[in-house]
Amino acid sequence: MRSAFAQCLVISFASTATLGFACLSGFAGVPHDPDIPFRQIGKVLPRHARDIPASDWSIGCETLDRDLADYAKYKSYLGPLGAKAARLQGGWAKTEKQPGVYDWKWLDKIVDDALSQGVQPWIELSYGNPIYEGGGGTTLGDGLPESEAALKAWDAWAKALVQRYKTRVSTWEIWNEPDLTKEVSAAGYTALYIRTAGMIRSEQPGSKILALSFAGKMDFADAFLAGLSGQGKLGLVDAITFHGYPQNPDNLGAYNAIKTVVAKYSPQIGLRQGETGAPSTVTTGALRGFSWTELSQTKWDLRRMLAHHGAGVPMNLFTLSEFIYDDARRKGRNTKGLLSIREDKSVAYPKPAYFAAQNVFSIFDATLVLEKGFVPVSNATQPIAINGYRKRSSGGSLVAVWFNGEPAKETNKPKPVDFTFKGAGFENPVYVDMRTGVVFEIPSGHWSKAGGEARFRAIPIYDSPILIADKSTLLYK
Repeated sequence: MRSAFAQCLVISFASTATLGFACLSGFAGVPHDPDIPFRQIGKVLPRHARDIPASDWSIGCETLDRDLADYAKYKSYLGPLGAKAARLQGGWAKTEKQPGVYDWKWLDKIVDDALSQGVQPWIELSYGNPIYEGGGGTTLGDGLPESEAALKAWDAWAKALVQRYKTRVSTWEIWNEPDLTKEVSAAGYTALYIRTAGMIRSEQPGSKILALSFAGKMDFADAFLAGLSGQGKLGLVDAITFHGYPQNPDNLGAYNAIKTVVAKYSPQIGLRQGETGAPSTVTTGALRGFSWTELSQTKWDLRRMLAHHGAGVPMNLFTLSEFIYDDARRKGRNTKGLLSIREDKSVAYPKPAYFAAQNVFSIFDATLVLEKGFVPVSNATQPIAINGYRKRSSGGSLVAVWFNGEPAKETNKPKPVDFTFKGAGFENPVYVDMRTGVVFEIPSGHWSKAGGEARFRAIPIYDSPILIADKSTLLYK
């Protein structure tokens, strides 16, 4: 059963090109389960990607190379979401169905449309091509191309890919989760990476190359970096992408572990979250086996996004559209998408998580700077995340807060918490529920400012992010 909230959102999307909320008059239809004792004064305004000059956010547009989702059927939701980049897979087998013959039409349409919407694609060179003996398979967990003929064909396709898109795409990722299967060794992946990254750098000297895209086996990552170091090839890596699907979205253990591994080899190699997101139902793939709803998906995604942002880690949210597996290893629907789809892969409706992500992308752009020296004080009696930010243009402060000790619950009961922020730039603070995007007035009796300190009393906090934000940091109406 679709929630009244989802129905409201579908109606508004169908009637407004900018994803406005036509049924928001009087805030009707928007669920505010938390008992927020403040007056509602507006709603965060979504921003189209074209209207956001820069940010570190990316959205997943994966699996199009295997036709598990249909870009043409969901593309109208891409730009209005507000993410500035999109992860694609290059699709060797989809492009080269006859030896030496490339059909780029499918990828041209996606790349050009994304760019027209203000979204910069980054392309992963991944998965094999079974038209070549020893060419590897086309699904997650299949092996690398290994035979001489297949490797020669891989080299030719990869070079042709970069040559075709190098004026439109500048960031490339090599293979998806090579550490997921025993069929791929660290040495084998290292060899493929060096030959492919070397070609990319030769064809496009200013390119950014992302390595590993790995599922979390630290010994694999260590062996890969050791192999590159031994051959003097660490310069071929601009950043390492890592994935992760912990039950508690605030668990950044994978990030901390790979950070330690990378530090052994080079301070120049960056880190990026390349794939992470929650399902909205019991699903196939990562996080299967747990009970999920559209509410818990929304809270998980929000917390995951802002936990990474608070650690200064660029992040790709997985994924924009649901997709449907149809290979021998996996069957069924993966519901991690922000968009619910029908069996024909058309969009049924955007989930609440779509609009929650839209709130994040609208607010947390490159003009909002993380305050690394931020030292908050609170009287919270349970684990809590508190990250402080400053708006470049106004100097106004924004603080993101949520309870982070446990996985997201199906209830939204808040608890009052007091805060003191030193040196904070608050003149007209408001309270924002990031899950719904609703902006609330913070009454004068709930905050004060004196001696360089801003004190907030009895602010409602729950297990989904809220903001205490100066009005100058937000766009709302």
